Amino acid sequence: MSGNPINPSVVDPVVEAALAAIAATLDIASLRAARGATVGEQSEISKLNATLKNMPNEFKAEAGALIGAARGRLNQAFAAREAELAAVEEQAKLVAEAVDVTAAPTKLAIGGRHPLSLLMDQISDVFVGMGWEIAEGPEVESEWFNFDALNFDADHPARAMQDTFFVDPVESHLVLRTHTSPVQVRSLLERELPVYVLCPGRVFRTDELDATHTPVFHQVEGLAIDKGLTMADLRGTLEHFARIMFGPEAQIRLRPSFFPFTEPSAELDVWHPNAKGGARWVEWGGCGMVNPNVLKAAGIDPEVYQGFAFGMGIERTLMFRNGVLDMHDMVESDIRFSQQFGVSL
Repeated sequence: MSGNPINPSVVDPVVEAALAAIAATLDIASLRAARGATVGEQSEISKLNATLKNMPNEFKAEAGALIGAARGRLNQAFAAREAELAAVEEQAKLVAEAVDVTAAPTKLAIGGRHPLSLLMDQISDVFVGMGWEIAEGPEVESEWFNFDALNFDADHPARAMQDTFFVDPVESHLVLRTHTSPVQVRSLLERELPVYVLCPGRVFRTDELDATHTPVFHQVEGLAIDKGLTMADLRGTLEHFARIMFGPEAQIRLRPSFFPFTEPSAELDVWHPNAKGGARWVEWGGCGMVNPNVLKAAGIDPEVYQGFAFGMGIERTLMFRNGVLDMHDMVESDIRFSQQFGVSL
């Protein structure tokens, strides 16, 4: 026994040092990192085990049993420490994830749709309830649909570069639509008569952004084509629309005007009983009977079918309906502005 180079006096210090290293680890990550130094191939106990092959045969059995017992002791210590650390980490995780059910809840800000979008949907619902259809069209539009089919002369001021965004190259005859009226023309070409459509959408004009103007805004236009329609039908439709938008006391009046695509044409005013600062007349939009030239451009006989059209700005409607004073509020994406109108999704 005394002649065996691998004896308890050699093995015990190696085991005690490894046990101390295992006990000193503070988490599973550091324990696993220490595995190589304690029980791995490069550990001291493994190096002692490697010397067995060069020992005299009479010492191998005794030394092998000693080293095997030491390795077993270290592996057990390693497994026990791993279980301890796992339990500690699990407990810490539970504490970190604990919820105090008695604490006041954190109020999260809820997003919502923009009031312009909500207003367009509300207007659409009014006309869908009357049996109309909703029609949409492209924002990059052919000059023919945007102007020619609507009876705009070739030298009409609205065609000028000062009013219209033309798409390069100009020879393509494409524009950013200046109104949603092209959707009306497309509806006449694509649908069977009679036609009752509402056309909401975004339009573009070369205006500077200020308190009452913006180069990108929204319109809603209506078109009705049927047999026997008159200005009385137009007035009745708009009066019903106005009372839903502004209350049962709202009234409308039509003032003679001119638009290329309607004849006769009228400016539409609404008596707003709940206007900020007091009830008053407010200019709301334009309307009139569809010009026979527009019907002919769509292949419709104006002697058989008649119709009316109207249009108004969504931003303008929101401004005087809800007392919004500055167009900047509608385009700057400040959630405080939208929150005034609720958070309907």
